[in-house]
Amino acid sequence: MKKTKEIYLCDSCGNEFPVWSGKCPACGEWNTLKEFKTQSSKSKSSRDSAFEVKKIGEIETKDSGRISSNISELDRVLGGGIVPGSIILLGGEPGIGKSTLLLQVAGNLSKTLYLSAEESASQVKMRAGRLGVKNEEIWLASDGDISELGHEIEKNKPDLLIVDSIQTVYLPDYDATPGSLLQVRECGIFLQQLAKKSGIPIILIGHVTKEGNLAGPRILEHLVDVVLYLEGERFNDARVLRGVKNRFGATDEVGIFSLQEKGLIEITNPSELFISEYSMKPGSVVTVTFEGTRPLLVEIQALAVPTNFGYPKRTSSGFDLNRLNLLAAVISKKTNANLSNYDIYLNVAGGIKLSEPAVDLAICAAIVSSFKNKPFKQKYCFFGEVGLSGEIRRIIKQDQRTKEAKTYGFSTKKFENIAELFLNLD
Repeated sequence: MKKTKEIYLCDSCGNEFPVWSGKCPACGEWNTLKEFKTQSSKSKSSRDSAFEVKKIGEIETKDSGRISSNISELDRVLGGGIVPGSIILLGGEPGIGKSTLLLQVAGNLSKTLYLSAEESASQVKMRAGRLGVKNEEIWLASDGDISELGHEIEKNKPDLLIVDSIQTVYLPDYDATPGSLLQVRECGIFLQQLAKKSGIPIILIGHVTKEGNLAGPRILEHLVDVVLYLEGERFNDARVLRGVKNRFGATDEVGIFSLQEKGLIEITNPSELFISEYSMKPGSVVTVTFEGTRPLLVEIQALAVPTNFGYPKRTSSGFDLNRLNLLAAVISKKTNANLSNYDIYLNVAGGIKLSEPAVDLAICAAIVSSFKNKPFKQKYCFFGEVGLSGEIRRIIKQDQRTKEAKTYGFSTKKFENIAELFLNLD
């Protein structure tokens, strides 16, 4: 007989508590505990199997190899392919291309079970036709109830299970609506155990909040083996697939795609994409950044204009605003360029986001060029970390950056401090 139990889940951290309190004991947030009723049909004493402990040397491992998605950029981020029995969480903003990418993956494998609780089977088929996916071995389901999923997997034995999305499926044993903290957590645990038991990899699509974080309890990210984010600007066709967590590989690799009518197209030479419209003009420079093991040439644009108010405005797209303020202060202090009366607008072309300190020199070069309204004398590629004294510090992988810059016709020059930038303006 099923027993009903009341629990309280925190909206902020996802922890569970037996009684309500105004302040979450785990994360310290106020008024975040929500009441849920759960049902349990099996007591702890009625386990199906005994708890088993083995020495690590006695455990047999199966090296069945990774499953290739036949999309090299995705396999790069995953560390070489999909590990059998793993569970992968793919997040991203609405319309960024998550479902498109996974439908392309389903079309490349011999047999995939695609569970879409957001769309009907006919809608998924229409989208597959638009993308040119002609694999007849894709099994479609549009039911949000995943309680019988284990029987379906055992009967059909697919190579991959795709769940679109974790916020729209549910388990009927729990009295909560799909997308609630309880359902997201319990469905995540259910699918994790299903993947480990069956050995079939599962890919989950996850919604994100307005802050850009994955929706639902934080425990969901701890349950899965791999967490991927698909990033990009809505009005730009460039897409970056970034690994945030990976138990089977590195997390410093990224995949570059272009969103086209036929789906996400792999970009094997991303530097050409990001600097395709670059020209030598005031406020526009090129830098080379590393995404994983791959060097990328990226165009940086800056605009420095006299402010109309007493307090100068700083705006940045694709670069940390606090770092921009710091570099502007260093330029004002260590050169004869007084930026205290200038608004500064910075943009990283192509929708990519830069975070490494190696692009500091390029940011300063773009600001100086716009401030003087002059381009640089030569087709330079700028990279280097800027210290608070205005000196240029060494960075990692300088030789690889120089080689990538010269491949596309850019020259490099060693700068000792940012004051030398003014001497190289046209």
